[in-house]
Amino acid sequence: MIFEDVRVNVCRCLDMIEEAKARVGRTDKVTLIGATKMQSKELVAQISESRLLTDVGENRVQELVDKYDSGKNLKWHMIGQLQTNKVKYIIDKVDLIHSLDRQSLADEIDRQAKKHEKVMDCLLEVNMGSEISKGGVAPEELENLLEYVEGKENIRLRGLMTVMPNLDDKTRLKELYITFEKLYQEFSKKVSNRHMIDILSCGMTNDYQMAIEYGGATAVRLGRVLFGERNYLGG
Repeated sequence: MIFEDVRVNVCRCLDMIEEAKARVGRTDKVTLIGATKMQSKELVAQISESRLLTDVGENRVQELVDKYDSGKNLKWHMIGQLQTNKVKYIIDKVDLIHSLDRQSLADEIDRQAKKHEKVMDCLLEVNMGSEISKGGVAPEELENLLEYVEGKENIRLRGLMTVMPNLDDKTRLKELYITFEKLYQEFSKKVSNRHMIDILSCGMTNDYQMAIEYGGATAVRLGRVLFGERNYLGG
């Protein structure tokens, strides 16, 4: 997809974000994160230079590393499942890790962040749909993971993330978003003061307006609706 098409899509989505906020009387900021999976370095560079987006996210470590230098003006997010042995490649590049979902990953993020003398901002990922194929801790295990991460001095929690199941049943999806937002509110009360809980990352191409209206999303991760179908396999 050419840059001008992306510009039109971004503007349209920003308008729809504002419309969704207005429907429920929200006036706070919702950050649009462009999910640049399988998009070219050239497109990322155009986005960066034009300041069309402030934030982009990658699902795969290798793609993030490859594109990082093309997006100097961008905030980079790791939004996909993260293997412990790949943390070292992104720890000095990303502004936020969305997918912290297990103790071993917390150990490695903390260790690598300490090496770089930084405190890494992270979200705890929750698997709201009980889908084996997706990452995330079960809602009932969230408190245990929180207690573990509290002991990691080089991790600062910023909130929660989820990837909702792709449901045709919009009533059920609405219920899941409402439940997730309640979970976030309960979670925020249990976190110590050294953290800064202000991010609820949920909502993708098919459901981002619902995420804003019912899930309280403060960050949405949009790919296809901005960039079209993912068919790019080059650099």
